[in-house]
Amino acid sequence: MKKFAIILGLFLGSTSVAFAQQGDPEAGKNKSQVCAACHGPQGESPTDMYPHLAGQHEKYLFKQLMDFKTAAETGGEEGRNNAIMMGQVASLSQQDMADLAAYYASQDEPKGSTPEDVIAKGADLYRRGNPESKVPSCAGCHGPRGNGMGLAAFPDISGQFPAYLESQLKMFRSGERANDPNGMMRGVAEKMTDEEIELLSKYLHGLY
Repeated sequence: MKKFAIILGLFLGSTSVAFAQQGDPEAGKNKSQVCAACHGPQGESPTDMYPHLAGQHEKYLFKQLMDFKTAAETGGEEGRNNAIMMGQVASLSQQDMADLAAYYASQDEPKGSTPEDVIAKGADLYRRGNPESKVPSCAGCHGPRGNGMGLAAFPDISGQFPAYLESQLKMFRSGERANDPNGMMRGVAEKMTDEEIELLSKYLHGLY
């Protein structure tokens, strides 16, 4: 019962803001031109420095934009601290962010691949975690195919660049990124080794 209550609280807490605005994909397409240099015209980034946005859950995208906005307004003390994105969202309204989220969510997600020598160990870590170090299963929140949970604003992590995933997991582990509900990802990442983070990041690139 306690576990259910925690999950329910995370669900409600992560979605309350996301339901505030109704996004318009067509309006978002028009507003996305400034985003294209880093994330590509349809949200498929041309470089692994920046994440793919295409096919990502609308509520998750909206939450991240709101968190960047909060960081811009608090000098990075709250929200998600990223110098580039804080500058990009500074002038955006909630409706702008909702429209952008709706546009990118409507696009087809890019497909990647997993090296053959990574599949078995990566699948085991993703599905089972590491009981010895108490790393939980990733599939519990992100699903068996890495598609996440849209209503709970848990992201789709399949097909994402390994370099980007690795950087985010390490930022969660160090606490540099701290906009995860109730510290969920920080709690997971702090138990992971560099080798596990690299393995998982490579595995997720080809998981569908």
